[in-house]
Amino acid sequence: MDYSEHWEHQHRQDNRDSALHVAEGTAEQPSVNPNFKRKRRPSLTTEQYVAGILSGDTTVLSQAITLVESNRPEHYDQAQQIIEACLPHSGKSIRVGITGVPGAGKSTFIEAAGGMVASLGHRLAVLAIDPSSERSGGSILGDKTRMETISSNPDVFIRPSPSAGSLGGVARKTRESVILCEAAGFDVVFIETVGVGQSETAVHSMVDIFMLLQISGAGDELQGIKRGIMEMADMVVINKADGENVQRAKLTQRQIANALHLFPEPESGWRPQVLTCSSVEGSGLSEIWKGVEDFIAFTKKNGFFVSNRRRQNKYWMYESINEALRNSFYRDPNIEAAIPEMERKVLGDRLSSFVAAKKLLEMYFGDMKVGTEL
Repeated sequence: MDYSEHWEHQHRQDNRDSALHVAEGTAEQPSVNPNFKRKRRPSLTTEQYVAGILSGDTTVLSQAITLVESNRPEHYDQAQQIIEACLPHSGKSIRVGITGVPGAGKSTFIEAAGGMVASLGHRLAVLAIDPSSERSGGSILGDKTRMETISSNPDVFIRPSPSAGSLGGVARKTRESVILCEAAGFDVVFIETVGVGQSETAVHSMVDIFMLLQISGAGDELQGIKRGIMEMADMVVINKADGENVQRAKLTQRQIANALHLFPEPESGWRPQVLTCSSVEGSGLSEIWKGVEDFIAFTKKNGFFVSNRRRQNKYWMYESINEALRNSFYRDPNIEAAIPEMERKVLGDRLSSFVAAKKLLEMYFGDMKVGTEL
């Protein structure tokens, strides 16, 4: 043994004798049992899915909605077959869109109102549109854990929003989920907007009545409310009207009611109501539901209910075409290969964005002439 080896041996021996010595310990154990084998859930046939949905089986309904949300082509094809089979059994629910300013208490309101609706003998489905879920995780998953009262109710079905990245994709899948929920026997559907921006427009295009939640005591109540959202609202609800906030809620109610009178009469012919409630105390909820029922009865009588649903069906036909074309374009192998080079040319000012787009479209459509409007 030479000097260096002797020194290392002695150094290790000294360390072992030291009070600061740390034993090597045992090797780290695997976090998952190596003998564990995940059991694959047996896939159902289209007929089994449809039969389960029509019988009100929420487990099968959840699995079918998962198919709707999937981006796999084989899942898409089966999902469309299920939707087509369920379509004759749908359309018999009241579809309620719910949006609100941040902090308006949508989750608490949905739990309180949903519990009351279920107590009246209705079956309730709660869905959400959240185009930001891919980035932020959204909030409906948290909502489901907070809605302890109604989530355990067998007459209530709560479905987290799909994380599809694009608003169009999320909205289409939510609308298809509504059809499946209606076929499963849910006669009231709440559709909540979790994201911001155009998600309110997407929800408005698939519901019978659009409800805007607002709170008082947060400064100028009319500031920050987009005119477009106010014009879409069929009902405005001032939430958290309890305790010392009751008088402020009534003041806000008068302010918003006066503002709504300045807007032109809606196409439905219904003047939007402004109501107050307390989701915590449960006050005002029965009046809100009566307002929903009055609106549905009013629009069915004057024909707007049917014409609105037909217009929505037409709108989603074109939206589905647009989404299918967009997905087909970006998934084309030639386009995927060409886009990076086109981007470099556009960023390097060697090609205008319009010419680049036209070249890519010509590559995709082949001999078909691309319009000059680009």
